[in-house]
Amino acid sequence: MRCERCGQEVDAAEIRNHGGQNLCEDCFLDTVSQVKTCDPWAVHLAKSVKGRGGLSLTPRQEKLYDLVKERKEISFSEAARLLGWSEEEVRRDFATLRHLEVLRACKRGDLVLMTLF
Repeated sequence: MRCERCGQEVDAAEIRNHGGQNLCEDCFLDTVSQVKTCDPWAVHLAKSVKGRGGLSLTPRQEKLYDLVKERKEISFSEAARLLGWSEEEVRRDFATLRHLEVLRACKRGDLVLMTLF
């Protein structure tokens, strides 16, 4: 069978049905676990971990942080293009960095931009 979201060929036993769509496991998880950037509980947990042993970013998070630091402000789509990632991947890493209070978003007209916290 074929995933209706990404088009990947998948064993029929691994297909998940969600909202009338046949999805591979990755697309199913992306659909049901939406990224939440404004999550007070996640911010609290991130701060407590950050306070105990310092801040440790993954290599992907470091790349995104360095790009935002260099550009001062950048849109999600532009960051995705420059990093060679999907916009969803950028948003997922941004959410973690937002919870750590490393990056934040600001609005310029209709455009949402990432910037340093």
